Amino acid sequence: MGITVSGRFSRIAGNMKRSAIRELLKLTQQPDIISFAGGLPSPESFPVEVLEEIMVKVLREEGPASLQYGLTEGDVRLRELLLERLRKEGVQAALENLVISTASQQGLDLMGKIFLDPGDVVICGSPSYLGGISAFSAYGARLVGIPFDDEGMRTDELASVLSELRQQGKKVKFIYLIPDFQNPAGITLTERRRRRILELAEEYDLLILEDSPYREIRFEGTPQPMMKALDTSGRVITLGTFSKIFVPGFRIGWVVADTRIIEKFVMAKQTADLCTPVFLQKVAAEYLASGHFEKNLRRVVQLYKEKRDLMLEGFRKHMPEGVRWTEPEGGLFLFVTLPPWMDAERLLRKAIVHKVAFVAGNVFFADNGGRNTIRINFSYASKEENRIGVERLARVIREEMEQHGR
Repeated sequence: MGITVSGRFSRIAGNMKRSAIRELLKLTQQPDIISFAGGLPSPESFPVEVLEEIMVKVLREEGPASLQYGLTEGDVRLRELLLERLRKEGVQAALENLVISTASQQGLDLMGKIFLDPGDVVICGSPSYLGGISAFSAYGARLVGIPFDDEGMRTDELASVLSELRQQGKKVKFIYLIPDFQNPAGITLTERRRRRILELAEEYDLLILEDSPYREIRFEGTPQPMMKALDTSGRVITLGTFSKIFVPGFRIGWVVADTRIIEKFVMAKQTADLCTPVFLQKVAAEYLASGHFEKNLRRVVQLYKEKRDLMLEGFRKHMPEGVRWTEPEGGLFLFVTLPPWMDAERLLRKAIVHKVAFVAGNVFFADNGGRNTIRINFSYASKEENRIGVERLARVIREEMEQHGR
């Protein structure tokens, strides 16, 4: 008789859910489906030949040290190079303020581990990144979403919700933000809103988690200051990653925070993986130091701009009246709002039959709202696939409208 596992799992395990996007990606691996579902970088962006040379160099020059266990905090050279980049953004931080993580997803998970007790409140965008929602929910947090407008998270709504939660005696632990080219909405938080959110965090004594995977993928417009650069009281924790601007397979990210918070992050990381792969950290450090990173980043930004432009052109040309979408200045995503009566999950099933896929937007809402929204990625598919995929998607939407007499 096999073991019975029912009733054995922890409360945290019971809170865990499979990623809706990861599950969808399994359905879209057929070669004839054009997928706008994942947040994947383009394979064209990966500097394979340069990395081959750098890997050989690291092995020759650092040998066994590059294959050994390393510091939990991360490779010192890599951390110093990252700090140099952050200083150019106006972030004043020292080595003890930065720890390397196994991509930014680990940072999200460790935030839950060190800060959240069941019933604690996390403020997030409505919509917000599914990976953050999932990570915090696993630790029993209650997610409260704040709606967006063209300037990002609505601070009037945030102030109202924080006041109401205080009156209810609810414990709010932190505000979770993706300030630049937000996933999934593609909206960038204005400086005015950033400063107001910092004021509210001071007033209510809250932490701010600044998740910044897309900041450097800017096509046009004026960069807004990082939340961490505006922070004067040590309440902003910033997550960064190479997954969107270098290679996701290395799984290298970083956390920047007050030293007391970093100390807890290190302790939590030691129970998870001891250290992020040393060899890959050393390769990344050499890639940064050699100047190849900046050169390739410029190429990647241009590539994604061309893909975004092509997709927007297709949307304007083919989408029926009643469909709206964001036009981001950077990042990887468009966020599409369908007519209020249309159900994106039902539409997705039809879209897959027509060999095109996207993510139904409700998974990005803490309250399961946004049922008439979809997220579209433009970075992964080729330019030709983007063109064909938009035509297919527009056709599916039009057919849905006709079927319902709209």
